[in-house]
Amino acid sequence: MPAALFAPALPPNWPFDNFWLHWIVFTVIALAFVLAFVMGFIYIERRLLGRFQARLGPNRTGPLGLFQPVADAIKVLLKEDIIPDKADKLIYWLAPVVAFFPVLLIFAVIPFQQGALLADLNIGILYILAVTSVSSIGVFMAGWSSSNKYSLLGAMRDIASLVSYEIPLVLSTVGVVIIAGSLSLTQIVLAQDIPFILLQPLGFLIFFIGGCAEINRTPFDLLEADSELVAGHHTEYSGMKFAMFYLVEYAEALALSAIIATVFLSGWRGPLLPPWLWLIIKVVGVFVVMVWTRGTFPRVRIDQLMALAWKFLFPLSIINLLITGLEVLVSPAAYSWPMVLINLVIMAVLILLWSRLFKLGWGKVEVT
Repeated sequence: MPAALFAPALPPNWPFDNFWLHWIVFTVIALAFVLAFVMGFIYIERRLLGRFQARLGPNRTGPLGLFQPVADAIKVLLKEDIIPDKADKLIYWLAPVVAFFPVLLIFAVIPFQQGALLADLNIGILYILAVTSVSSIGVFMAGWSSSNKYSLLGAMRDIASLVSYEIPLVLSTVGVVIIAGSLSLTQIVLAQDIPFILLQPLGFLIFFIGGCAEINRTPFDLLEADSELVAGHHTEYSGMKFAMFYLVEYAEALALSAIIATVFLSGWRGPLLPPWLWLIIKVVGVFVVMVWTRGTFPRVRIDQLMALAWKFLFPLSIINLLITGLEVLVSPAAYSWPMVLINLVIMAVLILLWSRLFKLGWGKVEVT
């Protein structure tokens, strides 16, 4: 794509030379971006699920139901804050905070445009993979401190899914790093003359599935399986604390969408429109796909969840990494449009063969 179609890069110290002013501006931007889009995502998901299920969705509060997320937020914040008698009070209070703030830290390295970000770390993708794991500590704190066996079971399921899906999630990004030759998210975006979703289709699929499992999106929401666990780790939470956990869920969905848009969909790059608008369009598009999967697939069992990670995603992520390394080693300049077709064929063949060789327990409970 011609370079003239892209907006010029901003200076590294934009918009201020002063470090603290720069930090304050982008902190405010990140907070406003997260809070605004979380409310927008709640509305989008409810409206889309309504369409998928042949109903209207929220349409009474405000024009087209746009104020429904605001009404829900006010309702939750006005509810009584109940704390169990046998709860560990300090950890019970800290859990929502520990779960929420790591999600905000992710947006410190998400570039809205070249130069428009809080910190352009040369290990940006490694920083994100490290930070995303911290939120589960808050979830486990909530489950353990609530003095409720269902809450604890939900928290343990989260740790199990985190450990299982973190490995293929990390391995799926290594192929991108090999092609881009950098861990910096800005450099990864600049390397995408061809979006990496086309050059790394199997890596993208593994990252998308693993990411949805990590943030407990349907069909992987066993942490909050209402029919089994009475809402999981936040069963004993109400009022503003529950609202923070609710905020974490959608903030994680926003973060995952932003990471996918940046790493696999060439981030802010695009013709004619402003860079930040391209990023927003891609982020919303990824979230719509998440909602689509929620409205399509039923919830899996815990044995199926573990089998998918260890029998399917983990070996495929290793194979994808080996193939990518071999392609780059044999011909570093070979990543052009013909390679898109080759990698798509490789992905289709691997998925077909692996699904034939290894059954994931659909229809039967695995006990081994």
